[in-house]
Amino acid sequence: MTVAVDLHIDSDELATCVSCGLCLPHCPTFRVTGEEALSPRGRIAAMRAVQLGDAPVDDSFVHFMETCVQCRGCEPACPSGVPYGRLIEATRSTLASQRRITPWWQRLGFRVLQRHRLLLAGSSVLALAQRAHLIPTRLGLSKLPIRRPRSLASTGGDVWLYTGCVMDAWQRDVHVATAQVLTAVDVTFALPGRGGGCCGALHVHAGLHHEAQSLAVSVMASMPGDKPILVNSAGCGAAMKEYGRLLGTAEAAAFSNRVLDIHEFVAERIDLLAPQRKVGPVIVQDPCHLRHVQRTHLAVRAVLGRVADVIELDDDGLCCGAGGAYSALEPVLAAQIRQRKVAAIARVGDHVVASANPGCSMHLAAVGVRARHPMSILAEAL
Repeated sequence: MTVAVDLHIDSDELATCVSCGLCLPHCPTFRVTGEEALSPRGRIAAMRAVQLGDAPVDDSFVHFMETCVQCRGCEPACPSGVPYGRLIEATRSTLASQRRITPWWQRLGFRVLQRHRLLLAGSSVLALAQRAHLIPTRLGLSKLPIRRPRSLASTGGDVWLYTGCVMDAWQRDVHVATAQVLTAVDVTFALPGRGGGCCGALHVHAGLHHEAQSLAVSVMASMPGDKPILVNSAGCGAAMKEYGRLLGTAEAAAFSNRVLDIHEFVAERIDLLAPQRKVGPVIVQDPCHLRHVQRTHLAVRAVLGRVADVIELDDDGLCCGAGGAYSALEPVLAAQIRQRKVAAIARVGDHVVASANPGCSMHLAAVGVRARHPMSILAEAL
């Protein structure tokens, strides 16, 4: 008799999927493979089989769960409101606790994210190794900076500006641009205190639930009070907006309610911007965690529309394949998914591509796409 394995998923949430298949066109792994098992419907069917005790947690099951990008593009498309993000995160957390996913070297790498000085030093070494052609191209890394702009300094206390870990190490210039935009709309900002370096987004994706909770508590403590918290990384913003669910406390829920994507905030003050010039055509690529999780992607268009001619892609926001650490862990699938995005970009012209997430922009830049953060484009026009 097969022993049931508790995936720690809510049975009622699992039952909301009626297997209609409307999610299939919105799943990047299904689109590139055509395999039912690599779709939201297929993965949920596998979860049910394991949860009910009809199937073992074998290598095939692990493969189905590991290959999910966790873009959550299936959620807005689902007429039944299946909370797929919660189901896949709980399942991956169970697999990680059993050491079926997220090997020791990946866990060790994630620990570096919590030690910012070490991360900065390590990133510089990685950039030098990249220049010496010692980094495999299959990892899909765009050119990393050896040197960075000077760290931001607080200008006041109107809002908190979250700077994060990888974002500050690899795209600090975006923080500089964001600061310029905030100054232009007459808003001062404070920077997080001790413990506010890593939001835990990658840990959630990797199934490291307890580590993510610990990081969330530290981030909350680093930005006390009731001022808005502005985030210019779509993945970080999405994770912080879900701290209420991650920690299950009223305090965490209140913190999440303070979190705003930078474009949400600036769009409300768009009339205060006085751009000096137009920057020409700009293609908008929606990071999945901005479009499908935060659902604030229209604010990017409102902001860019002030300084550029916004061009839309025709792929209905399909994932680019970056997926946090996904492009490094699943390079073949990530590259196949990216090919579809690059083809969509090519169909509308050779223009700058605006992407509000570091993973997406770097994943696309690795194959020659001229990807820039919307804040950088806006600051240049100012």
